[in-house]
Amino acid sequence: MKMTVTDAIHSIAGTFILLSLALGVEASPIFMSKYWLWFTAFVGANLLQFGFSGFCPLAVVLKKLGVPEK
Repeated sequence: MKMTVTDAIHSIAGTFILLSLALGVEASPIFMSKYWLWFTAFVGANLLQFGFSGFCPLAVVLKKLGVPEK
């Protein structure tokens, strides 16, 4: 089974959110700076705007890289 654009977007967004939380929350063993939480907010804002507009910048990049849509 090949990964589609939608699958890749969910996987990448989830990875970015978990990683930025791990880097931004003081209780984490790999804490770096609370400013990593801004990256979490950025990913969340992109997901929210996609919900309203249907446009995802990452989808454009993935399609140009040859990731199949379906």
